[in-house]
Amino acid sequence: MKEIKYSLSEISCASCADKIEQKIKKLNGVEEGYLNFVTKEIKVQVADSTDTARLFDTIKKIVKDEEGDVEVCELTPNVIYAIDGLDCANCAAKIEEKLNKTEGILGANVDFIAKKLTLQFKNSLDQKRIEEKVQKIIDKIEPGVTIAQSNVKNEDHVDEESSMTKDLIIFGIGILLFIGGLLIAEGTVFRYVLLILSYFIIGGEVVLKAVNNIYRGKVFDENFLMTIATMGAFAIGEHPEAVAVMIFYQVGEFFQDVAVNRSRRSIKKLMSIRPDVATIKKGNTSVEMRVEDVQTGEIMIIKPGERIPLDGEVLSGASTIDTKILTGESVPVNVTKGEMVLSGCININGLLTVKVTKLASESTVSKVLEMVENATSKKAPTENFITKFARVYTPIVTSLAVLIAVIPPLVIQGATFEEWIYRALIFLVISCPCALVVSIPLGFFGGIGAASRNGILVKGGNYLEALNNIEIAVFDKTGTLTEGTFTVTEINTANGATQEELLEKAAYVESFSNHPIAVSVVNKYNKEIDQSLITDVEEISGHGVKATYQNDIIAIGNARLMKREGVEFKESVSLGSIIYIAINGKYVGNIVVSDQIKKDSKAAIKMLKSLGIKKTVMLTGDKKLVADAVGQELDIDEIHSELLPEDKLNIVEKLLLQKSSRGKLFFVGDGINDTPVLARADIGIAMGGLGADAAIDVADVVIMNDEPSKIGTAVFVAKRTRKIVWQNIYFALGVKLLFLALGAVGIATMWEAVIADVGVSLLAVLNAMRVLKYNYKINN
Repeated sequence: MKEIKYSLSEISCASCADKIEQKIKKLNGVEEGYLNFVTKEIKVQVADSTDTARLFDTIKKIVKDEEGDVEVCELTPNVIYAIDGLDCANCAAKIEEKLNKTEGILGANVDFIAKKLTLQFKNSLDQKRIEEKVQKIIDKIEPGVTIAQSNVKNEDHVDEESSMTKDLIIFGIGILLFIGGLLIAEGTVFRYVLLILSYFIIGGEVVLKAVNNIYRGKVFDENFLMTIATMGAFAIGEHPEAVAVMIFYQVGEFFQDVAVNRSRRSIKKLMSIRPDVATIKKGNTSVEMRVEDVQTGEIMIIKPGERIPLDGEVLSGASTIDTKILTGESVPVNVTKGEMVLSGCININGLLTVKVTKLASESTVSKVLEMVENATSKKAPTENFITKFARVYTPIVTSLAVLIAVIPPLVIQGATFEEWIYRALIFLVISCPCALVVSIPLGFFGGIGAASRNGILVKGGNYLEALNNIEIAVFDKTGTLTEGTFTVTEINTANGATQEELLEKAAYVESFSNHPIAVSVVNKYNKEIDQSLITDVEEISGHGVKATYQNDIIAIGNARLMKREGVEFKESVSLGSIIYIAINGKYVGNIVVSDQIKKDSKAAIKMLKSLGIKKTVMLTGDKKLVADAVGQELDIDEIHSELLPEDKLNIVEKLLLQKSSRGKLFFVGDGINDTPVLARADIGIAMGGLGADAAIDVADVVIMNDEPSKIGTAVFVAKRTRKIVWQNIYFALGVKLLFLALGAVGIATMWEAVIADVGVSLLAVLNAMRVLKYNYKINN
């Protein structure tokens, strides 16, 4: 299975995008396919044996049938070239202009200051051939200038200002002609000439698109509706109104495009966190390398103020790290030797030497970006409903417009065709469903972006919407509600032993184990351990460890080990994991190791209940005494302890039967031991995504730090997203129905109808982006 990406030159019709996506999904060999309206990309997953050239041709035909002016290109990575010998800024501009018109190049950018050329090819297979063509073009303009592929990779930057300026100049000429026409007396030929000229200058592109679409058998789009409405106005003698309607429509489209593009940029800005280069230590020097070329084990040098390129372990240095972009936390984290740092975070104030532990493709930032970029492929039910609704809404309204134009003049005495055609034209103007099909995907994408800003990765709009309907919240205990890091809380001695002696012998024997409990004992001892003093180490599965230390036979483990060894002892009732210790068959005491409750766990449970969750449940393999104590402290409704992984799955199966038909259940775990339960729950939420690769792969939602309160934030973001989406639905449909009614009874004019239509679209888009701008910091 392989994934192929294609880029679209431009697409402004969300309804058309949905139609394209549906056709691509039905193609033979396409396992999965979707069109991302926000990023203007098509992604398809196909078998390795698929004829990609034929697939590309088929997709181009589908796009052309729906949107004839949209160009499809295979999406290839930007290629950066170093330019040598370029000293003329004017020549640089000429080279760039010529390259942008060259067949096979999707985009070209010449950076005269940095002496870099950035190219994006329409097809990666043509790269070598086009490189030769590029060099020939440069030789003609500026002989002696050469290019060579650089190790530095940059994001492309599309400059839209020149195109926008050109459009505004043309639009301004059209407005001046329109004003000139209005100033000339009615009935004169010159007045009509100026009005018709202004109409085609301002709306010629709309008319041309409508004609081309009709030629391809595509009607009922916004271009068709506006063309029929304005041409109809000309036909009944409303010349100024026809031009004015096209002016208002184009102005509305302009501002809507500006709003949508700003939305796109603000969302894409969230994903501009992947560094392109890393400074790698090579002997006594350092070199800059592309992050894709860096191997594990190599040594990075990260200066203050730089973004960390790759995941790694600090070898030397100490600094403060800003992790906000990944975790949503504003408080920086201190790191020193031996600690892990994550790609995408910013090194604030210290020089760090870091050993690379993950390749660029496997790094935390790469996985985060992949999740955010792919999130729109899984549409929310509301999105699917609206796109289906839009497909039937416009034809129905258009049919009603025909009936309004024809029937009343035939059955109502005194009614004229001119009057009722005018009313029907108002129907056509207001019928376009763009406000819905544009703003709703933006709303969900904005919600996913808002969650990402707060350190919460949601893998799709469907999961974001499902979070609104959570009735049962199920939690794993260790590492989710508790810290998951054990600490020694008690050292209890017996039969004359001292605490120091007990801890020393326990630490020496446990030093051979990497179990968290054993590590906590060694950390408590906090002295150098000479493992050569330990002999005859024997691990007894499910019981503990026996070893010889300083001629003493030491047994350390649970109560079962003491009974197995025939040691007389008294079982402890302390909360936590109990390590019993015997020396030469004689019981000398126990060490209690406890897992601490996270500081915001209680607030998280309280927050979820305030957001409408009906039942909270905790599942754990820990003993009942400990589980009950944690559950009662956190006010958990239902507690299940001493469970095996399959027991957790069985309990979740039973809980799923307790929710309503629309209700949902989420399970929160560490994503490693609880994989089956994460997969079975309606929504699987993984905690501690910063270190758990399995969490990112299995879960539907990933909390990028260990704070349970972020689960409440995720639900809050989901509820606000749904609120804004439905505001747009009610607002858009309400205004449209109002003007449909006013137009039908002859109260609304076409001017008012077009202002209402474009105004609703613009306001809906702006409203959709409020979900991204909102401050989701919740007081716990």
